[in-house]
Amino acid sequence: MALTLSTARSAPAAAELVGIGIFKGADLPENLPSAVLESRGFDGSLGKTMIVETADGLRAAVGLGPAEDFTANALRRAGAGFARATRRHKQVALSLIADAVKEIDGLDQGAAAEALAEGLELGAYRFETYKSKPARNDLKKVTIVGTTSAAVKNGLAVGAAIAEGQMLARTLVNEPGGTLTPPELATRVQAMAKSAGLTCKVMDLAAIKRAKLGGLLGVNRGSTNPPRFVELTWTPKGKVTSTLAFVGKGVTFDAGGLSIKTGAGMMTMKCDMGGAAAVIGAMSALKAVDVGVRVKAYLPLTDNMLGGDATRPGDVLKIRNGKTIEVLNTDAEGRLILADALSLASEAKPDAIIDLATLTGACMVALGPKIAGLMSNDDDFAATVKAAAEAADERVWQLPLPADYSSQFESSVADMKNIGGSHGGAITAGLILQNFVAEDIPWVHLDIAGPAWTDSEDPENRKGGTGFGVRTLVQLARTWQ
Repeated sequence: MALTLSTARSAPAAAELVGIGIFKGADLPENLPSAVLESRGFDGSLGKTMIVETADGLRAAVGLGPAEDFTANALRRAGAGFARATRRHKQVALSLIADAVKEIDGLDQGAAAEALAEGLELGAYRFETYKSKPARNDLKKVTIVGTTSAAVKNGLAVGAAIAEGQMLARTLVNEPGGTLTPPELATRVQAMAKSAGLTCKVMDLAAIKRAKLGGLLGVNRGSTNPPRFVELTWTPKGKVTSTLAFVGKGVTFDAGGLSIKTGAGMMTMKCDMGGAAAVIGAMSALKAVDVGVRVKAYLPLTDNMLGGDATRPGDVLKIRNGKTIEVLNTDAEGRLILADALSLASEAKPDAIIDLATLTGACMVALGPKIAGLMSNDDDFAATVKAAAEAADERVWQLPLPADYSSQFESSVADMKNIGGSHGGAITAGLILQNFVAEDIPWVHLDIAGPAWTDSEDPENRKGGTGFGVRTLVQLARTWQ
């Protein structure tokens, strides 16, 4: 359940405790027991929160990190740490924005409020649908004290909407693959679209066949769950002058097909629809953020299983745009369904296309588990996406798309193979995808195989799906010219 966020000049009487922002190395306020905090190891580190008794009641010292490194984005982590620490209190107050304003000249209070709201919501998030005894989490209301400006109020509302989109993405990723089948996911997207002001079109198996989505059909052959292809559209009020296309890989569970994964390799494969989840989460927030450009989303949905008629190594699939792919590894399936989606997106002639996919382990080898790989056919659009990711505090790193690497996936029986050589797997996957983007359309591919899932905890993230990419997509759409 989302938190109720409000503003006030001072903490309401009903607040059970008040959070106070402390920069690392700064002197503690007189009303905080410095000896107690220091003895318990509190030093103002970003995201660390400690609750103490004072003469004025309960107070929470909230670390903001070094003042010289502080940005509005730091409040996301600080807010998340505060929400985690205060989960057993129903109503609390927090003065982080007012505290930061005293020290940081030129702080954009609207951006600070947006990041703070995101952090509070994300820190309070838990996925416990299948727990017989969910952990106690009483936090319902947070009052931001010390400021009541319109910029702060609007920032809180926008940040909460973006966080709800990110939490939606997390929940979809965290759902078991046997529960969140392609038809079930499509049904949930339809319900979201209705409440978020989006139009939604769902193709069933018959429609997918008519649309000649050969990649999606090929991956789905081994499954008893039929595929779906979902198109979402956000259309702003007034004259539409530009259109963005979002494409998300939606493999609801990846067993690897006949090129079967190991048991350990399957354990987290319910997250293989993390790209689609990020797109769904971002689309859900566009109305609340008042995005002024048209945004169309393309979501191919299937699982990748081992049924009796599953696609075999050596089979050839014909993609929507007419190109053919020899499938030599059925576990390299994401590029097959994305090929159809990118082809459809290109036919609509948007101003730019961005796709997100948990595509390759090779990208994790190159960049680790917390940085997404970015590949593009257009330097200007790549720079725009990188700027959006930086503003959203989601890390990406650009990898090249050298044309000569295409020789690695040449096929003697089809236009290309679906795999390259032993090295550079993230890059060859990107090059394969580039074959299905119209040459005159700027395109960015984000390989989010690493950051879409986490096995560790930090203030903003619990183990499981992270919702990585939602904030970047929203930031890209809201700043697109």
